[in-house]
Amino acid sequence: MSEHRRKPPQPQGGGRAAARRGQSGPASGRRAAPRGATGSSSDSPESSAYGADPYGPGGEERAYGSRAEARRATQRGGGRRRTADNAGPGGGRGGPGGPTGPGRGRGRATTAPGKKRFIDYPRSGKYGWHRWVPSWKLVSGLFVGLVGCLVAMVGIGFAMVQIPSENLAAKSQNNVYYWADGTQMVATGTGVNRQNVTIDKIPEAMQWAVISAENKSFYQDSGVDPMGIARALANMARGGQTQGGSTITQQFVKNTYLSQDQTVTRKFKEMFISIKVGTKRTKPQILQGYLNTSYFGRGAYGIQAAAQTYFGEDAVKLNPSQCAFLAALLKGPTYYDPAGNADLDPSADPKSNLKRSTERWAWILGEMHKDKRISDADYQKAIAKYPTVQGRKATKGMTGQISYLADTAKKYVLNHSNITEAEFDKGGYQIYTTFKKEKVNALSAAVKKIQKDRLDPKHRSLDKYVQFGAASVVPKDGAIVALYGGDGYENGHFTNNADTSGVPVGSTWKPFVLAAAMEYGTYKSDGVGVSPLSKYNGDDHLKVRRPDGSYYLNKDNSFFFQNNESPHKWGYITLRKAMEQSINTPFVQLGVDVGMSKVRDVARSAGILDASMSQDLNPSFAIGTSTPSAIRMADAYATFAASGKQADPYSVTAVKKDGTDLPGFTKPKVKPAMDAPIADNVTDVLQNVIQNGTGKNAKALGRTAAGKTGTTDKNKSAWFVGYTQQLSTSVAMFRENPKDHKLLSMNGTAGVDSIHGGDIPTSVWTEYMRAALKNANDPGFPEAGKIGDVQDEAGAPSPTPSVTITPSESPSDSPTPSPSVSSTTSPSPSPSESCQFGWGNNCNTADGGGNGNGGNGGTGGTSPSPSVTDTTGTGNTRGNGNGGLFAGQNG
Repeated sequence: MSEHRRKPPQPQGGGRAAARRGQSGPASGRRAAPRGATGSSSDSPESSAYGADPYGPGGEERAYGSRAEARRATQRGGGRRRTADNAGPGGGRGGPGGPTGPGRGRGRATTAPGKKRFIDYPRSGKYGWHRWVPSWKLVSGLFVGLVGCLVAMVGIGFAMVQIPSENLAAKSQNNVYYWADGTQMVATGTGVNRQNVTIDKIPEAMQWAVISAENKSFYQDSGVDPMGIARALANMARGGQTQGGSTITQQFVKNTYLSQDQTVTRKFKEMFISIKVGTKRTKPQILQGYLNTSYFGRGAYGIQAAAQTYFGEDAVKLNPSQCAFLAALLKGPTYYDPAGNADLDPSADPKSNLKRSTERWAWILGEMHKDKRISDADYQKAIAKYPTVQGRKATKGMTGQISYLADTAKKYVLNHSNITEAEFDKGGYQIYTTFKKEKVNALSAAVKKIQKDRLDPKHRSLDKYVQFGAASVVPKDGAIVALYGGDGYENGHFTNNADTSGVPVGSTWKPFVLAAAMEYGTYKSDGVGVSPLSKYNGDDHLKVRRPDGSYYLNKDNSFFFQNNESPHKWGYITLRKAMEQSINTPFVQLGVDVGMSKVRDVARSAGILDASMSQDLNPSFAIGTSTPSAIRMADAYATFAASGKQADPYSVTAVKKDGTDLPGFTKPKVKPAMDAPIADNVTDVLQNVIQNGTGKNAKALGRTAAGKTGTTDKNKSAWFVGYTQQLSTSVAMFRENPKDHKLLSMNGTAGVDSIHGGDIPTSVWTEYMRAALKNANDPGFPEAGKIGDVQDEAGAPSPTPSVTITPSESPSDSPTPSPSVSSTTSPSPSPSESCQFGWGNNCNTADGGGNGNGGNGGTGGTSPSPSVTDTTGTGNTRGNGNGGLFAGQNG
């Protein structure tokens, strides 16, 4: 039986009577001590149940001679009792069974006399869960201590922080850019574009415009917005960024003293400093400091620099309308400068920015009027007309191609770090770029040379407004070594044509269609890739068949027809031949058969950004309705040059400030985009374009190269993108209306009927590549093995042992031409089937009416249709940045 269930022993020698007589044993003549007097565990029912007193000799009862002696024994036993913190191993009073012992005694835990704990927790004299409930004294003491600590911390923080000064903030530095070889490219900063003014030189209209727009209670509040700070902290706790609600005092503090990091620490510092500023400075002084340190965009810090930058006059002369305009910029100059800033965000184009600026300008004037800070007459005068704003101006050193190189590098820095534009423009950064001076100069010289040789804007009106954009990227690396962005900031051209959107790429998109066909096959091939020897109908003005056998229709339910640039009757030709002569109809039908979503996936893998791709995956998507930048096109073709390896383009290798390297500027990783056989076969087909097709002007380079021409509908743009193993370069040419930035037709430009990608753009490319690759070896390209199966278009004639080319007297309008391949100008082919269809670089095929680039869509591209919408060339407005190097990323 368990010990704690053992039956208590029965009294010996007379039972209760003997106990009353004090008999503790048979031989004892003394009276027994009262129960408990001996301190023995046997004196109590509890003790008798759990064993003898461990402190007595052998656990036997001890007899006492008198009550006085018993009392003294009791007192002595009390000294042996244990506290709750020092309980013995058993139960009972002062004996075994304490809180930490193994016994089950119910003895009360007591504290030795004279030894009270400073913090009575767990509480003595309490049992069970009551011991763990703190007393009101403990709670109140802790609360008072916590409040005292917080007060001390606030006092120390308040004493330690310093009041910011706009004079210290005005000490901006230059940003220094370096070439790839480490030599200095340019030093540019904001020091010359900053000047503090006193409050009496700032118009009252400007002061009230800011107060009405941002902090109506400025003259009444304490300088901090507790609710705004609470909202910011709560938002950060949820993983988001801090949000608005700061007072003008807090914004002044942030401008002059703190970094722009969105952290809890920064928010608390801001609060402390703002409180101190509110007690040490007057409201006019705070407002003066805020307006002298705020960033207004275009590198302008402070109200004086902003007045000069946007209106060309001193701040003191600003009228209410101009003041409201500048106050609107404080919401964010990237989005409220009417000149636009799509280099940093595609949504900040000039049209969108003007709309936002106009709306906020009118709202601020309305708030000023509602707050009675402007008279009725002045309000009516101010709201009558949006102020006239000056255009951008070149800053010191930002001329020629340097301006576009610095623009590209700056954009890369902002998209790969937490640095804001305002912080960056304060200066103090050293930016190390990938740009090679000799290649940049070679590219600029190539453009200027061809412009001079072919264009005469002074004597031919159609040569006016012609622009070029170009970029050169290293395959399997992504480094941008050269670019051409335009005529330079000093000539009023602030758009970087190398990193712009809105210029459709036309037939330079076709290699992505061919690569998708090789990778995925068509809807009828069960995933087996398509060989470039597969035949598709190359005739002009053809219906486009859906996989279910139906045809694409226009909105009026008439048939949609895809057109080539030339009405030449090609009949069924290989995809290789179609690429060589840039014929549209085969690639439109091939794109439908493969699936336009797969074409898009291949283009994305090669390096094209989603934001620059046409959202309408209609048939014309296959022939270049998308608008990537020159940088991105050069990078995507570099994927073919690198046998399917892709690396994102980059322009900055390192950024330093105060001698410390900033994170985020490691070289992009090289990753597989497509299988090597696919990329190498695309390269083999594009080599043939230069050797025998629309890109034959590039043969003047005198080395192994591959490339593709591109021309869009209505001749609004022309491209050539080509590469060797060492360098991939793209060249775009277009005309643009300087007022609304819409693309203009180049029909008649350079004194010719139309400009094709194989003409001026190819000449620029060849001129540059000859200089850029001077003295470099010619490694050629990897050999392209056989890939895929021959999968002819539905309706193509069955192959026969021999192929006969029969001239045709008149073209047929039938969507399915006769089995013979018609040609009116090609010379008689050799018996070899491979040369009949242009397979191999040694096959010299004639232009045969297809010498010009295939174009984009023709009349079929502009037909309204719920299913087919080809907007290429129909009123394109060129944006800036949407298809560029960093749009949509971080980049």
